[in-house]
Amino acid sequence: MAKSKPIKLLLCSSLCPGDILTLTAAVESLHKTYPGEFLTDTRTTCGAVWEHNPHLTPIADDDRDATRIECRYPSVNHSNHRAVPFLAGYTSHLAEQIGRPLSLTTNRPHLYLSSEEKTWINQVRQHHTNGRDVPFWLLNAGTKSDYPAKQWPVESFQEVVDRTRGRILWVQIGECSPSHFHPDLSGVIDLRGKTDLRQLIRLAWHARGGLGGVTLLQHLCAAWEKPYLCLLGGREPVTWTTYPLQTTLHTVGTYQLPCCRLGGCWKSRVVPLSDGDSKNQSLCERPVFGLQRPVGECMTRITPADVVAAIERMR
Repeated sequence: MAKSKPIKLLLCSSLCPGDILTLTAAVESLHKTYPGEFLTDTRTTCGAVWEHNPHLTPIADDDRDATRIECRYPSVNHSNHRAVPFLAGYTSHLAEQIGRPLSLTTNRPHLYLSSEEKTWINQVRQHHTNGRDVPFWLLNAGTKSDYPAKQWPVESFQEVVDRTRGRILWVQIGECSPSHFHPDLSGVIDLRGKTDLRQLIRLAWHARGGLGGVTLLQHLCAAWEKPYLCLLGGREPVTWTTYPLQTTLHTVGTYQLPCCRLGGCWKSRVVPLSDGDSKNQSLCERPVFGLQRPVGECMTRITPADVVAAIERMR
């Protein structure tokens, strides 16, 4: 009997890099579960995530034998009631699309560096430490305009940097664009807007760990199996966001805040923005004012002392 040809899949998504990074786990799981049975290529917003991925095969847009799949993670709608991780979201959806059983076979996203990339000196060593290989941690102190409810107080980030001065070299990262807010912090190496996505991927590979919210940096640290301190608050359920080697500081059920007592609130913003976006209808129920930026009460319940203590245990 002749062996059947591999099934060609074009996996597509227009979502942000952090979401695309979790899609790599679905691709990894597909090829581990069905070796040789599928050929996959991607059409996403960030090709840098897929560079050197051994599971991709170039497939033309007009290939009539290829099935185009718009990748989604509808299991998020059940995340407050079931222990489902974000990492498995794309995998379960892909199983439905191909009509085959498919479960998550990994506990992290998957990135790949070429042998040449692994020999390159990192930006911190090249430009900021006089060529010395000094250990450093990455810090994302900002948010995007779509979900500023994820914001931890800027003042708290600064206090953590100040209280760990001399023990931790912090490198602040983040995209500089109208839709991103990354505050000025003192006492850090400032690489905001100075890395493209592939450079950031390599920087995370060199780093000792990371600090920030539920964001791209979290997924990068998980991919490279680096420690990450996640400032979750009460917006999302812990089971949806967590990874091995990650410490999560949250308020879901912890402080009996009515908005996140039984699960994440999933609110988008703390206060309305002037962009007319429908996310202005999804506002935090317990905003705190008087800080550099309004934040949710759940985020203020996470103190700089909590963060410093957790970082000291992780490093």
